[in-house]
Amino acid sequence: MITAVSAEMKAGPAAADEGRPLAAVLHRACRRCLYTTAHPLGLTLDDEGICSGCRVHEEKDRLDWAERWHRLETLVRPYRSAGGRNYDCIVPVTGGNDSYWIVHQVKHRLGLNPLLVTYNKYFNTALGIRNLANLRIRFDCDILVQNVNPLSVKKLTRATLRRLGSLYWPCLAGQTVFPVQTAVRYQVPLIIWGAHQGLEQVGMFSHEHDVEMTRRYRQDHDLMGLEADDLPGLFDTLKDEDIWQYRYPDDAALHAVGVRGIYLGNYVRWDPKAQHEQMVERFDYRSARFARTFDTYDHVDCWNFMDLHDRLKLHKHGYSKVTDHACREIRHGRLTRAQGLALVRQHEHAPLQQMDKFCEWLGLDASGLNFILDQHRHPRFWPETRRGEWAFAGWSTAEAAGSGSEAPSILFEANDRLDHAGQDGYITVGKGHP
Repeated sequence: MITAVSAEMKAGPAAADEGRPLAAVLHRACRRCLYTTAHPLGLTLDDEGICSGCRVHEEKDRLDWAERWHRLETLVRPYRSAGGRNYDCIVPVTGGNDSYWIVHQVKHRLGLNPLLVTYNKYFNTALGIRNLANLRIRFDCDILVQNVNPLSVKKLTRATLRRLGSLYWPCLAGQTVFPVQTAVRYQVPLIIWGAHQGLEQVGMFSHEHDVEMTRRYRQDHDLMGLEADDLPGLFDTLKDEDIWQYRYPDDAALHAVGVRGIYLGNYVRWDPKAQHEQMVERFDYRSARFARTFDTYDHVDCWNFMDLHDRLKLHKHGYSKVTDHACREIRHGRLTRAQGLALVRQHEHAPLQQMDKFCEWLGLDASGLNFILDQHRHPRFWPETRRGEWAFAGWSTAEAAGSGSEAPSILFEANDRLDHAGQDGYITVGKGHP
């Protein structure tokens, strides 16, 4: 059970921990945001009870971002293609998230000619397909789309859902490896990613570390410790023909091209809400409302990320994406901690809305899927009260609501919707938008 941050914490961690059970001491909450030391990416608290993620976020207000942008301009200069005979860089994109902002910085501010790449996750919304087509047209960029054999994708999804509690392993693997494969294939060494999750959420690194994308970070965090070649040994249903598209290029191939992946978030003051609002106004990015969070910009391209995938996160880790969004907004000063907690409690148990689409796509019935979901409830956050019934003891239950805890009615605007008429299933392959 996660402990609440109480008034005792004002006396310092040692005083607050005195006499507490060991399990309670091990998982304490930040006094500023809503994260706890149970965060799966790893998080620490300082002597004032403030987490490493909040401390690294403070760098956003003290760093010289003009100087850091100049450093980025110097970094990319050698990668410009001589005579325009090749692309200058690779930029991974989707029909959601920060893609518009990244391409805007790369093409309009840096003046680079990017090759856009995207992995088809197969859970596509019509809105996501529309955003991706609009991105390509507005920025006048070439784009490559990887469509892995859907039979192999379904086999991978069944295996990782059952054993790892992840229906998103193929998506994460594809999104993080296809840009690197493309860099090797087209001999374009520079890949420009957005923000580093470990830096933005938990302060795993400082902006000043200038951390770059690595095979190791991808394996340990994005892929839950499993590379593609590990899967056939764990799941006897998988063969080499099912996993080869997800293999990371070997070191010799990477070295021959000189591939490196940099994070734009190290050189730009990252603020997703402000960035998206600019992209809506300037380039007609479309957003939509979700049941399980208040953020209207994130992952509008996918039926499952803020639905079934998010429910699995709550089962396994005791918190869901709405906590990530609330912590971000608290750090940017747009929410109080009490308001953030109220929003989390309002959204995190919202019922699934897209379960039928997933069951039809994967060939499962609802009872079978619910059985799999229940197998991945972490007992620390979901003690079983009687057979088949669980009490929730996740992060948001650790403390009582404080004053000013009413959730804001509107924090994020939406200019589109996800429930498009006529889309009963996923858009498997999107070639454009009418």
